[in-house]
Amino acid sequence: MVKRNRLVALLLIVASITLNPETAAAEPLVKGWATTQGGRGGAIVRVTNLNPGGPGSFKAAVEQKGPRIVVFEVGGVIDLGLTTLTISEPDLTIAGQTAPSPGITLIRGGIDIRTHDVIVQHIRVRTGASGQAKRSGWEADAMSTVGARNVIVDHCTMTWGLDENLSASGPRFTGKTVEDWRNGTSRNITFAYNLLAEGIADSSHPKGEHSKGSLIHDNATGILIYRNVYAHNYERNPLLKGGVQAAVVNNLIFDPGAQAIHYNLMDLEWTGQRPIAGELSAVGNILRAGFSTRPDIAFVSIGGVGDLNYYGRDNVAVSRLGEALPMFGRYTTSPAKIVQRDKPALWPQGLDVLPTNQVETHLLRFAGARPWDRDAHDLRVLFDVAEGRGKIIDDEAEVGGYPVQQMTRAAFVPGDWNLDTLEPKSGRYPGQRDDYVAQPTTSRDLQMREQQR
Repeated sequence: MVKRNRLVALLLIVASITLNPETAAAEPLVKGWATTQGGRGGAIVRVTNLNPGGPGSFKAAVEQKGPRIVVFEVGGVIDLGLTTLTISEPDLTIAGQTAPSPGITLIRGGIDIRTHDVIVQHIRVRTGASGQAKRSGWEADAMSTVGARNVIVDHCTMTWGLDENLSASGPRFTGKTVEDWRNGTSRNITFAYNLLAEGIADSSHPKGEHSKGSLIHDNATGILIYRNVYAHNYERNPLLKGGVQAAVVNNLIFDPGAQAIHYNLMDLEWTGQRPIAGELSAVGNILRAGFSTRPDIAFVSIGGVGDLNYYGRDNVAVSRLGEALPMFGRYTTSPAKIVQRDKPALWPQGLDVLPTNQVETHLLRFAGARPWDRDAHDLRVLFDVAEGRGKIIDDEAEVGGYPVQQMTRAAFVPGDWNLDTLEPKSGRYPGQRDDYVAQPTTSRDLQMREQQR
């Protein structure tokens, strides 16, 4: 009976991924504490080629000054050539949903957001080791905010990061007061509906093992981590550093290695400064162990020397076979403690929360870039999550390597879109069609399906 129940549950999860695309497009934008409008009302800037730079490129579009909405008249792969693209001009919306199928994928690099009022939607970043030697110093994040504010990263895919897949970072101490510190680093940041998977472990990072999901750096505040899928990252799913204030809500953490959610105010990094307590509200999250997961993992662990004020509700942590895992752990012998609270110290107004028994099905349907038009790697990762497969990797070549896609073109017609929400007026996104079956396929699979019609 237990095996039958597991089979039924698995079939329901897989079915949720293969639903008709009319019901599997994208959930509305969630802002949290990030009050930004991005580039709303600004110029429409068209990306017309897949070059790493120059006129018509994605790089030129994000570097343009003034409020702007970046749309795409081209689909395919942009090779960053082992560089990190810096976004330093504010008031920007990147609308990857406007690209023709297969959408936009950036490879061999990453994005740093070093400004304010930015919305990024529906792009894929696949950083990768790209043949670099172990410990050689190639250590890019797939995407990171650096001392940024009012930033939303929504419905994107980040895989194969060498440092982290998606982080909120910046200076640890700016000025003399705690308020100065918080104003000097990333703040009011929302990460929602992203797929953050397969951080590269033993590779080119100079520190060695570095398969990481998300780092929320010291003193970052107003951080909402909402309905993301973390899969096959050794640690930092996410890691909250000293003094962070965050809400972690309705996320699915699958196959972490040593740590799921953890908090660490490191004395070596705070020497001379008075430690301040972190604040975490964790509600409706799921931790599911996989083949790479250590048996002694806990849902939330604490290290370092600073306390964490913690409010938790309706969180689930289970082993690969569905047995309960501990909710709390520690990797310090200092007095640092997790202080449980009866109510959240911070909470975004009007935030919708799913019960945990709906989280997995919902995220497998909606998380990641262009859920109506997923690429082969996103499908592979999500089906492995559904079926309890996959592992932490040391190189992207282990799972097929960088995508190879033909460039596609389609004009962007402003009248076809609601420019306030960047949703198509027809209700149908580029690449969305009635007969689209969102699951991994082979030539034989396709032949058998054609025979059945």
